[in-house]
Amino acid sequence: MFVRIVKMSFEPSNIDTFLKNFEIKKNDIRNFEGCRFLELYRDKNTTNIFFTYSYWDTEEALDAYRHSDLFKGIWAQTKPLFNDKPQAWSVDKLESLT
Repeated sequence: MFVRIVKMSFEPSNIDTFLKNFEIKKNDIRNFEGCRFLELYRDKNTTNIFFTYSYWDTEEALDAYRHSDLFKGIWAQTKPLFNDKPQAWSVDKLESLT
């Protein structure tokens, strides 16, 4: 399992649109085959910056999502809302304390 972190910066006037779209699609993303966990974070100081944090079984599962009609539809709605290029990291979880 690995973790995917995506940083997104939105035009402030587009934040509500993004949040409404995320609310509609979040369960579809989370229930996509291979996705085990999904969270959305908002920066405390720069409130137009958001992060998604998701767990995937394999890189192939993430790639299948990224090539799916679901992702293509979400991306078509989300991309015009950005005010900066999104950044993404795929990382291996080494340790987790709860």
